[in-house]
Amino acid sequence: MTQSGRVGVSELLARRTAPLNDLASQALDVARTCHAMAARFHRGAKLVVFGNGGPSTDAQHVAVEFVHPVIVGKRALPAISLTSDVATLTGIANRVGLAETFAHQIRFLADSHDIALGLSTDGNCENVRRGLAQARELGLLCVALVGGDGGQIAASDAADHVLLARSDDPRVVKEVHVTMYHVLWELVHVFFEQPGVLDPSVVS
Repeated sequence: MTQSGRVGVSELLARRTAPLNDLASQALDVARTCHAMAARFHRGAKLVVFGNGGPSTDAQHVAVEFVHPVIVGKRALPAISLTSDVATLTGIANRVGLAETFAHQIRFLADSHDIALGLSTDGNCENVRRGLAQARELGLLCVALVGGDGGQIAASDAADHVLLARSDDPRVVKEVHVTMYHVLWELVHVFFEQPGVLDPSVVS
C-alpha cells in the first residue's frame, strides 16, 4: 500500500474515533437510559422503534435483536418496528402525510407503559420528532438516537433520553448508532440479570 493510501485509511478511522469517544463520555446517560428501558420491560412493556431511510433498517435491526437475541440464553423481549409494514406506512403517508406516519401508528399500536425509540441521523426528521412527541403525550418512555448537534429532536422535549452521535458525517452517525443500540440491548439484559435493581424502590 502507498503512503497516501495509509494516510487515507488513518484519516477515515480517525473520523470515527472522536464520536465513539464522545459516546463513552455519555456513559451515565446511556446507563440511565438502559435502566429506564429495563424497568419498563420488567413491567410488561414492548419497544416501538422507528426511523427514516437508512435508520428505518436500523429500526428493524433493533426490533429483531430484542425479539430474537443472537446470544443464546438471553431473554427475548417484545419489540416492533414501525417501518416494516409498507402498506400501513404508505397508506398513512398518502392520506395524512409523511410527517404523521409514526405518530399515527403509535396512537393506535402503543400502550402508555411502552418504550418508543426514534432514530434520526441529523435530529431533524419531522416524523420521528412527531412520533416521539405523540409517544410522550401517551406516557411512553421516549428515547432518541440522533446525530450532528441533535437537531430539532434534541432541542425539543419530545424525548426523555437523548443519545448523541456527535458527527456531521451521516455514515459515521449511522455507525455510532449501531454501537449505541447494541449497547442499549446489552445493558438492558445486564439489568435483568442483577436481582433487585428493577424493584420499584430502586427504579427512579
